[in-house]
Amino acid sequence: MTAEDIWTRAVQVWETDARELSRLPDSLDRDSFTRCVEVIRACKGRIITMGCGTSGVAARKIAHSLSCVERPALFLSPADAPHGALGALQPGDIAILVSKGGGTVELVNLLPALKARKAFLIAVTENEGSPLAESCDLLLKVKVEREADTWDMLATTSTLAVVAVFDAVCIALIDLTGYTREEFLVIHPHGAVGDRLKAGGGQG
Repeated sequence: MTAEDIWTRAVQVWETDARELSRLPDSLDRDSFTRCVEVIRACKGRIITMGCGTSGVAARKIAHSLSCVERPALFLSPADAPHGALGALQPGDIAILVSKGGGTVELVNLLPALKARKAFLIAVTENEGSPLAESCDLLLKVKVEREADTWDMLATTSTLAVVAVFDAVCIALIDLTGYTREEFLVIHPHGAVGDRLKAGGGQG
């Protein structure tokens, strides 16, 4: 494989990602997305995100981004949850369960306990007929036509799509709640972002 071949393959990956992200306005259910934003905005408790493997990585990113816009969120390991950590989830909280196929055993096995905690359950999956989708209060169906790898198997583009959907949720929450630069600066005073916020004088 030559250097040119390597570069060509990389471009193909980016083109696949860009094409699938551009399909989100048509493939994602508008009403479900809007309700997701409204439910998170109205939540007076915490938001727990869960997922395994690459979906777990996406769930961690979602929790961090929500916290950055003052929606208190944390990632809960599906392995730790049934060993007492599920006590972090209280009635009125939201649990966001991320699973590409919707059948992740570690999450499915937790459904009875999650329901007993009286949390609002959001399933993020491509399979609307899956155990997670059928058991949750709200389904966000995020599906891509293909992954970026040769075998169409590695969770690449699909993971990017899930993260992009919740990036949009967070930006919508900024606008809906009137979240300000001054407020963001309080929780993000360091690093390049903190420097930019200080330099901007907290405008906007």
